[in-house]
Amino acid sequence: MRGRPTIFKEKELLEKAQHIFWEKGYTATSLEDLLKAMQIGSGSFYNTFKGGKKELFSRAIQQRREAFAEFKAIVDTSTTPLEVIKDFYRSLAHADKQTHLQGCLIANTVTEMTFVDQSLEEEAVRVLKEVEQMYIDVIENAQRDGTMKNKTSAEILGRYLITFWNGFNVTRRMYPDNAILKVQIEMQLSILS
Repeated sequence: MRGRPTIFKEKELLEKAQHIFWEKGYTATSLEDLLKAMQIGSGSFYNTFKGGKKELFSRAIQQRREAFAEFKAIVDTSTTPLEVIKDFYRSLAHADKQTHLQGCLIANTVTEMTFVDQSLEEEAVRVLKEVEQMYIDVIENAQRDGTMKNKTSAEILGRYLITFWNGFNVTRRMYPDNAILKVQIEMQLSILS
């Protein structure tokens, strides 16, 4: 029956939308794609996301930021934060092929939105810079306490890890093979010795 209120959980809707954005990107994702994935009607969609697809996408970016905040909390409370970061990268060599082909929603957004939508691009860049700052802080502490011997500037190494992340999300699409990726990951992490 049309007009009947639909009860749903917003977080679940965002997760469903994220999967479509991950697979198709922002531009290629249609409203029909979103409604089908989220299993809601257009009325419910616009009642929940008054700014339409762009608001939904922005909120999907914010949800990835929240996921990063959860990871950062783990890093911040660990006695070996550098190892937590390394283990995160190592865990990528155990992902399934679909995850490899999706890459990173945030890195994808920076690439797709450059010259298309400055505000969405800036949102994604802010998330990556927050991750970069976490890396810098962890590396500075590891250099200070002697758990890391490489004395290259923490800022350069933090940016290196972001560069690795962004590049890795292309490489994992080229070679969605965990054995190949494991070797690449270990080689890249060796700089943090």
